[in-house]
Amino acid sequence: MPSRIFAIAFMLCSTLSLSLSGLITKYLSDSFATQQLAFLRFALPGLLLMAVLMMTKFRLPVKSMRKALFLRSLCMAGCQLCFIYSLQTLTLVESVVLFSTGPLFIPLLEKLFFRVQLKAITLVSLVITFTGVMLLAGDVSGIHWRPELGMGVLAGLLNAGSQLCLYRVTKSEMRNTELNAWSFVMAALVLLPLLGTSPFSFSPAGSLTGHDVLMGGAVFAIALLVINTQLFRAKAYRIAESGSQLAPLIFTNLMFSAVWQVLFFDVHYSNAQRLGLTLIIASTVLVALGPKLAQSLQARRPHHA
Repeated sequence: MPSRIFAIAFMLCSTLSLSLSGLITKYLSDSFATQQLAFLRFALPGLLLMAVLMMTKFRLPVKSMRKALFLRSLCMAGCQLCFIYSLQTLTLVESVVLFSTGPLFIPLLEKLFFRVQLKAITLVSLVITFTGVMLLAGDVSGIHWRPELGMGVLAGLLNAGSQLCLYRVTKSEMRNTELNAWSFVMAALVLLPLLGTSPFSFSPAGSLTGHDVLMGGAVFAIALLVINTQLFRAKAYRIAESGSQLAPLIFTNLMFSAVWQVLFFDVHYSNAQRLGLTLIIASTVLVALGPKLAQSLQARRPHHA
């Protein structure tokens, strides 16, 4: 029982950190360009974790895992660009909900790249999600598709690709700190060329304002929260009896984000948009928990000779 409680506590710390990083990113999206903020979200955590590796045991990535790490870094970089772009135009909850559609796309990517059989429940969930996104667009009669909605869904798709690569890398002998350090650094390097289109501008020495200090502190806080999200989740999975035990807790990120939106933003949804949000959440939960629930119910049925 103590290990189960600790696993739940670690996962809640992970989703809380994730929601807080989204909240702070939402505020900073008005002060930084998308590519700047995406770069900082990876560069600072990467440098901090690299410093930890230097003080403990520094190793290059395992050769057999370098391709998977690079692919993960590409997915992470693209995912953050799409997520931050959607944050700049959508509400916090809308962006987080679309980002959380990642579990829907994992089976599709497995089908595409690994020839894994696509289940009917996935197709049903995709139809439900598409309906939810259309309702979330607001004006369903005119079908005015907003680009930020598409970018939010693309963030979920790239998040799914990142998770598939992460699953592969965790089967190697790389430590969690190494895995995340190299993933963050490589993602920052992928985004580095984009800074040429919107370079950083720094205040002259001695002329820093209170706003500059506040922005710097917020960026550093995001770096710590990004690290917390990954390390707490790794700890939770390490001591949990199974991954499915913690699967429902992943969606507490949505609950935390909804609380932050009520507390810090004055946002009102129409009934159609509320229905759209509900459908997207329901379809994501259906894909994540449906198969496990079906197996559990089947196991409880009495077997007849």
